[in-house]
Amino acid sequence: MSDAVNSPAHYNKGRIEAIEVIEDVVAGAPEPVVGYQVGQALKYLLRAWHKGNAGQDLQKAAWYLNRAIARINN
Repeated sequence: MSDAVNSPAHYNKGRIEAIEVIEDVVAGAPEPVVGYQVGQALKYLLRAWHKGNAGQDLQKAAWYLNRAIARINN
């Protein structure tokens, strides 16, 4: 049985849980907001194929990534 709160099935595809990847990546962020934005983008990328609407998840990832890029460039 899947635990939808602590370990959602769409976050556990593959060998590594999505939260572990995200935590490792955002640990090096230059500031918390950019870390959050990149973490959100990663979340949508990592689960895009597992929720039924990959196009929407990829668009959400791009939205967060574009905000992170704009913040870094300002």
